[in-house]
Amino acid sequence: MDVLSDVLAAVRLTGAIFFDSTFHSEWVAEAPRASIIAHQVMPNAEYVFYFHTLLEGSCWAELTDGSIEPIRLQTGDVIAFPMDDAHVLCSTIGMRARPELAIFVHPIDRQLPYLINQGMGEESCRFVCGYLGCDIRPYNPFINALPRVLLGRGAASQVWLSHLVNHAVSETDCHDAGGEIVLAKLAELLFIEIVRQHIAALPMDSRGWLSGLRHPQVGLALRLIHGRPSEDWTIERLAREVGLSRSVFADRFAHFAGVSPIQYLARWRMQLAARRLETPGISVAQAGAEVGYEFEAAFNRAFKKIVGSPPGSWRRKRTPGTEPGQLPFSYGAHIPSEAEPLGSTRPDN
Repeated sequence: MDVLSDVLAAVRLTGAIFFDSTFHSEWVAEAPRASIIAHQVMPNAEYVFYFHTLLEGSCWAELTDGSIEPIRLQTGDVIAFPMDDAHVLCSTIGMRARPELAIFVHPIDRQLPYLINQGMGEESCRFVCGYLGCDIRPYNPFINALPRVLLGRGAASQVWLSHLVNHAVSETDCHDAGGEIVLAKLAELLFIEIVRQHIAALPMDSRGWLSGLRHPQVGLALRLIHGRPSEDWTIERLAREVGLSRSVFADRFAHFAGVSPIQYLARWRMQLAARRLETPGISVAQAGAEVGYEFEAAFNRAFKKIVGSPPGSWRRKRTPGTEPGQLPFSYGAHIPSEAEPLGSTRPDN
């Protein structure tokens, strides 16, 4: 089981490339917090964040609040801002501009990306900008594990990333039929590649879910949980499978995942069940059974405790009856933590 792939599929990571921009001489482009324009650019996504790929030239990237040192970007680099931070791309450190909110709209009369060409100077910088969207509820362990700024270097040694950037260039230039979906998939691949770079560069003693993926025992436990989520796992059984004592395993898992193994299992089951509840013809009892709940009443209690509403109510809010662009939650940079989950699927608990 590839845990990262499993999670990204379950939370429905989706990409879109909106802008192919070329700026000359002194220039600045400021982006507002993604939550401000999310309903316009990706109305069906719960959580949206920016990414930018530098195709030609070099520039600076900064957070508008100045809390992180400016980052120098070179041709082939990819940068993402997963924590809903307003930011700036500019030719000179410290430049600022008022974001033009009117341009953040998905066109109905033309094909993406928008082409932008500004300035007359000799020095130019070209980049494509887009968005990535995903679900954050009921449970997305991935998003909270990301840094505020995620940077992938497209140096010659990063052959795969360089190929993706070159493909993005050709697609934005040709505007062929099907180009938007190709660019969307390229956006996802670019992002996943820089996440993989980030994981590979993490210090061995770092905390967090992403670090846990490559830890020998915690990574194995995550693969077991994701590979067989309906199984009646206990801490003792998982500890035995990974070759640790119960106490050492529980401490180590919580160190990386931020929750106990049983809490993680229960929350992940609700994520899978929530997706199944959106499938036509799947009953509440069936969704619960598929994630290990033999009794519907036990599943109902667990779902309500973790998610905050009964499975039937959740489904009514999430099915196509919701108006396009209307989100059944409050969007924001802070991703709420779930209630303490039930640790048992038995009906008498």
